[in-house]
Amino acid sequence: MNIILRELKSVRRSLIIWSTSIIFLIYVGMIKYEGYSKVGETANELFDTLPIAVKAVLGIGNMDLALASGYYVVFFLYFSVIGGIHAIMQGAIVLSKEERDKTADFLMVKPVKRSYVIHMKIIASLISIAIINVVTWIGSIVVVDIFNKGPSINNLISKLMIGLLMIQLIYFSLGLLFSVLMKSTKKAASVSSGFLLSTFLLSIIIDINHNLESIKYLTPFKYFDGKRIYFEGLSDFSFVLAFFVIIIALVISYYIYNRKDLHV
Repeated sequence: MNIILRELKSVRRSLIIWSTSIIFLIYVGMIKYEGYSKVGETANELFDTLPIAVKAVLGIGNMDLALASGYYVVFFLYFSVIGGIHAIMQGAIVLSKEERDKTADFLMVKPVKRSYVIHMKIIASLISIAIINVVTWIGSIVVVDIFNKGPSINNLISKLMIGLLMIQLIYFSLGLLFSVLMKSTKKAASVSSGFLLSTFLLSIIIDINHNLESIKYLTPFKYFDGKRIYFEGLSDFSFVLAFFVIIIALVISYYIYNRKDLHV
């Protein structure tokens, strides 16, 4: 428990910054929605004139931006990226930072197994990830309700937040894997950020060229795509695939870290 508290204390400031930024983003985004909702179909006609590539980058697709539900689904893309960045960086540094800060020896001479240390640090990271998710969830419900003049979309928000949580867990587990494979925290963070950017770009390319739909499961952003959740709901196959990736990444991470020589 002391390890969990120590970890949460070390990320307390960053959690406050992340959470505040997310709330601010939601508020600013809904102010823009207020403008779109007033002009109605004019906004949709304007976005329809945009090139397919631009619409893909913005995550618009065929969503109705005059509706709170359609607008929020587009907005969800940004939450996915933000949540993914936070999660994968959390995974990339949670174990390797002990070597970076020269505190690994202090932890490992404690009368606990190395696996216990890993468990506690992962639990602390999951709490951190859950906080970001809950802040996004509650912040969305509260702020959207202020600006939404139509039917409530709280149920849609809840489904999207479940999808967001799965995206966070996938990227966290992959960040953890990169951290035990790399020799330094800096390299782990660099590889992790590069991987997330690559998978995000791949999701955009797939949106631009629908002939590439067959490779959509190479990017976690497509496991729980906002537009797909909106039209089809949450997919059981996506959950199965997500848990498969998470479990494989965690098992390999445990195996490597338990046999790794810590340079202190």
